[in-house]
Amino acid sequence: MNLKHALATTLLLAPAAHADDVTAGPHAFNANIGVVSQYVFRGLAQTNENPALQGGFDYAHGGGFYAGTWLSNVSWVADVFPDASASLEADIYAGFRKTFEPAGITGDIGYLRYQYPGSFPVLPLGSVEPHSDEAYASLGWKWLALKYSHSLGDLFGVEDSAGSGYVDLTVTVPLPASLSLVLHAGQQYYAGASAAARLAGTDNDALFGYEDYRATLNYAFAEGWTASATYTTTNAKDAGYLVGGNNLGDDQVVLALLKTL
Repeated sequence: MNLKHALATTLLLAPAAHADDVTAGPHAFNANIGVVSQYVFRGLAQTNENPALQGGFDYAHGGGFYAGTWLSNVSWVADVFPDASASLEADIYAGFRKTFEPAGITGDIGYLRYQYPGSFPVLPLGSVEPHSDEAYASLGWKWLALKYSHSLGDLFGVEDSAGSGYVDLTVTVPLPASLSLVLHAGQQYYAGASAAARLAGTDNDALFGYEDYRATLNYAFAEGWTASATYTTTNAKDAGYLVGGNNLGDDQVVLALLKTL
């Protein structure tokens, strides 16, 4: 919202562990570019079911440090915020990753900034500008990865939501013929109570909290090319996610083509 971020999901759907596809070495640099039939992040439509062009650049040090940036066009900001001019998501991230042997457990901690360049002349009741900051930590072992992301300030435009959290459980199953199956379950919790939530007699989580599920089939071919197909679903509530008559968390199918350089 980040490849966004790893070839474990391939779809460029959202921040998992960053820079996982960077070649090992003292100093390694990597770029990626991809096109998706639509951009979906944590189960929520980001481009109103329209295509997105996405790409990023990563640096990794052999000692475990990594950093990078990732870009995508978006439409949800202008759809939600009246007269907003933001049509780009620009992420920056940095972290440290280490594998503990002989157990083969990989730990990862880092920081991620979601930036939406543009102007926001009108902010609806209970809203703030959507730029967001998260700290994250993850553990991975063989096919399993568990990650927690914690918002350091208001999250994705929801007022009084600092301290919100997202839990991400991902299982990656290698298959024959360069195929892999990725299964994901996530839960987004929203802290606090915005003015809009208080007016409705509730809190942010009752309006904006949800669970999301995703299944992705990846096919790696040629050198650095990956194609994928994904199905996503959520239980996001209309009260929090109905935009232009459509729930951003409705079931979606996403096709993607990615090239790692």
